[in-house]
Amino acid sequence: MKRIAFGGKPAPKPGAASADDWVSDRSNHRLEPNKRLTIDVPLSLHQRVKSQCAIQGLKMADVIRDLLDEKFPGERTQDALRMDESTPAVANTTL
Repeated sequence: MKRIAFGGKPAPKPGAASADDWVSDRSNHRLEPNKRLTIDVPLSLHQRVKSQCAIQGLKMADVIRDLLDEKFPGERTQDALRMDESTPAVANTTL
């Protein structure tokens, strides 16, 4: 019977980032760490939000974050407020 030896896990390629690195790199613009939120919405609502965001050139996550922040206001740091002033507002959008 022929024996085949299996090696260990292959070493990552130089410069290749892990999935965790990719996720944390996406949140570097925030001063506060992010927490992922998963919700189920009706298909028709998802389609309406997605199409309106695409038409307006917005990211769904940004619009939903802004809506949640508007509904549940809290204390924010001065740096975060300054960052908001430098980005275009998405308030009062019709979804």
